[in-house]
Amino acid sequence: MTKKTNQDIGLVWFKNDLRLHDNESLCNAIATGMPLLFLYCIDSNLYRPLALGFRKAGANRAIFLKQALEDLKTRLENKGAHLVIEYGMVPAIIEKYVNNYSITHIFAEQEYAWEELLQMNAVKKKITGKAELLTYWGKTLYHKDDIPFKINEIPLTSKAYRIPTGNQTEVREPFLEPSEIGGVVTINSKSFPSFKTLGFNEKEIAAVETFVAGGETEALKRLHYYTFESKLLTGYRWSRNKSLGMDYSSKLSPYLALGSLSPRIIYQKVKQYEGLVKKNQSTWWLVFELVWRDFFTFKGMRMGNAIFKTEGFTKKKVDFENDKNLFERWCNGNTGLPFVDAHMRQLNKTGYMSNRGRVNCASFLVHDYKIDWTWGAAYFESKLIDYDVSANWMNWHMQAYQIWYTNPIHQSLKYNAKEFIQQWVPELSKINDERIYIPWHEESSQIELNGYPKPAEIFSKWTRSINKILAALRDT
Repeated sequence: MTKKTNQDIGLVWFKNDLRLHDNESLCNAIATGMPLLFLYCIDSNLYRPLALGFRKAGANRAIFLKQALEDLKTRLENKGAHLVIEYGMVPAIIEKYVNNYSITHIFAEQEYAWEELLQMNAVKKKITGKAELLTYWGKTLYHKDDIPFKINEIPLTSKAYRIPTGNQTEVREPFLEPSEIGGVVTINSKSFPSFKTLGFNEKEIAAVETFVAGGETEALKRLHYYTFESKLLTGYRWSRNKSLGMDYSSKLSPYLALGSLSPRIIYQKVKQYEGLVKKNQSTWWLVFELVWRDFFTFKGMRMGNAIFKTEGFTKKKVDFENDKNLFERWCNGNTGLPFVDAHMRQLNKTGYMSNRGRVNCASFLVHDYKIDWTWGAAYFESKLIDYDVSANWMNWHMQAYQIWYTNPIHQSLKYNAKEFIQQWVPELSKINDERIYIPWHEESSQIELNGYPKPAEIFSKWTRSINKILAALRDT
């Protein structure tokens, strides 16, 4: 970094690092001793309508972001600083602040995904010769400079990445939350813009509610609850594939997505838990999920924008049928497959879906409806409050081209999804036996479906699972 002068003012540009704990760019900015201005830019492109019929980021994500930013603003104000929130074209916003406040140094987290890198390059062009942009890596559990692979050599399988990395790499110590923050005294906080400014109407906002409340404060509460308060972590390995309720999995992914929670803080908490409560397959598995998240991030960096294309980085050629009516049925949770529909309706309402739901909904769209997987990935991007660019697009790519078909009838029976379906598909809420998984079947002819649709097609690959359900019904 160039040597500062007495007139230097630093800009801390928050992006997907909406926290005070373990924030290297924030800590380095404070260490300079210069007065600091704290800024978050809401990209006006983020909420634009797509040709597929929905926004790039929907109301769930907008609400969750507002919650996270309001919490960050409060936490900064408690330490004598302020958060300015601006809406518009990000490069223009950064340039305006550099010019208006004579900013000499900008501190920010490094980017890694295609669109974000393009945006960072545009920012650099705007500020060249005016301010120095200093970036720090804060996305992953293992620092990208510490892993035993160059980015262009990241293995293609998680095991080939995970084992050498785990054996040869240490997790860095988290940065402590600053006790004091020197904000520019003449700058006051600027609040989140109205949802109308973002392009949403009242009906869109009223139709949804976030699955969890956003922000660093809630993130740290959830981490403590899932570990030492409830000790639910001990059973994570065996409960993580369920769908109903708050306690079957950690629910930390939304906080990781916006950077309200650091993966290194989660790791630190798990290690403390192993020492004081219990070390078992569940504690290993939660760390494994963080390592898997790292792998997708680094692999996504290696593959570049190929992860957003239909043929993917594997360059597969598939003749998708892309029936728009079927896609709309899937989006709205009206496929006639209760296990799929319950998860899609939950996603639309809350911005969240279990891991098991994501696997089944993706598999059904790609392999049964034969819809281009990028349509589904874009829809998930629009809705998920835990949207992570690498995890989302790489998981969809895997579901389309690299892993086996998932049978939604079998899965609904295997994971005993009756109560979950009853909650999210109220048309079927009074069905109290296994007929709820196949409500269209002739064995269910006396059931009132209350307008619930029949599947567009009954596939022969479901037959074995359907017969298993019928046998169970006859036995009872």
